[in-house]
Amino acid sequence: MDGLVEDAVTVASELVANSVEHARCASIRVVVGRPTANTVRLGVVDRSKVLPVLRTEFTGVPLRGRGLVIVDRLTARWGTELYPWGKQVWGELWVEGR
Repeated sequence: MDGLVEDAVTVASELVANSVEHARCASIRVVVGRPTANTVRLGVVDRSKVLPVLRTEFTGVPLRGRGLVIVDRLTARWGTELYPWGKQVWGELWVEGR
């Protein structure tokens, strides 16, 4: 799965940046898993229950608010899991034919 490294780093960085910016928690957790042989799931867990919003229009500061757009473009799918104490935002990268 070496071909996924650059995209995985970018996705993880964007998810962490979003959590730090919006959840404003004292700590977060990065989770990396392999749900299938051809899938890597990257997630960030924080204690905020505020759900992320995928923006479609950008105004104001030029380089802000695009994190989930990047995650959406680089991943096969992404989503959010709510917990009683917070949430996890995750993205999955897939390798074809494995």
